[in-house]
Amino acid sequence: MKLAAVDIGSNAIRLQITNVINYQGNINFKKLEYLRFPLRLGNDVFDNKNISDNNRRKFLKLMKAFKILIDLYEVDDYMVCATSAMRESENGRKIVEEVKEDIGLKIHIIDGNKEADLINMALGAYIDEKPYLHIDVGGGSTELNIYKDKAKIASKSFKIGSVRAMDSQEDPKVWRKMDKFIHENITEKQKITCIGTGGNINKIFELSKPSKNKRYLHMDKIQEIQSFLESYSFEERVNVLNLNIDRADVIIPASKIYLHAMQSANSKRMIVPDVGLKDGVMNLLYERNK
Repeated sequence: MKLAAVDIGSNAIRLQITNVINYQGNINFKKLEYLRFPLRLGNDVFDNKNISDNNRRKFLKLMKAFKILIDLYEVDDYMVCATSAMRESENGRKIVEEVKEDIGLKIHIIDGNKEADLINMALGAYIDEKPYLHIDVGGGSTELNIYKDKAKIASKSFKIGSVRAMDSQEDPKVWRKMDKFIHENITEKQKITCIGTGGNINKIFELSKPSKNKRYLHMDKIQEIQSFLESYSFEERVNVLNLNIDRADVIIPASKIYLHAMQSANSKRMIVPDVGLKDGVMNLLYERNK
């Protein structure tokens, strides 16, 4: 069975095509194709509430290219999800209709809770009976989920993201709302482990030069990487550290969001499982078609 997931984020757009193989009762998800295109819809939407004509044209071309790949791979089922930028854009739904009519690709504009639910579908292997705070930082929003005894006990989406924070587009009140949510659902005595998802925490993890099979970071290591990144200019982060242009400017604002949530929860440790929305979509598609 071949499945495809498209994640239309505020900072970039991703396509993954996966072959699900059942061999002797074991299910294996084998990645066939992965593409990440740096189309930053968040810049338009968080500044002007609309996707610009230029980015609209690029977006339509990208969706056409993705549809061609989905067809070439003869995918059995697919799902396209659009998050913060598209759902806040005043012309987002019109563009979604245009894609459906002209290209034949159906796009789902999902809210923060649905986004969190999909990501959570990919986290099962990392959650046990202990308490966890899951922090997913995107370009336009941050989703927080709290787990205890393997069950999600609280969830909330906040209008704080790496692109939004970079341009100081976030409301200071939102930070206080985030703190309030954490303090209402996590007691001071509770020792909680964080789980971080999103492209920026994965890059921070990579920069930490982890030992083999290690999938966690301590808070002081995240702070160390943040200081290390801040010691370089944007140009140096691109040319010396070899970061993508659309990663080099958002990674520091993103690190501040992760650290703020960790400090608010009094957590010192973060698991970095390298899963995201596209992986949750794959799980959903598999359950729908198995």
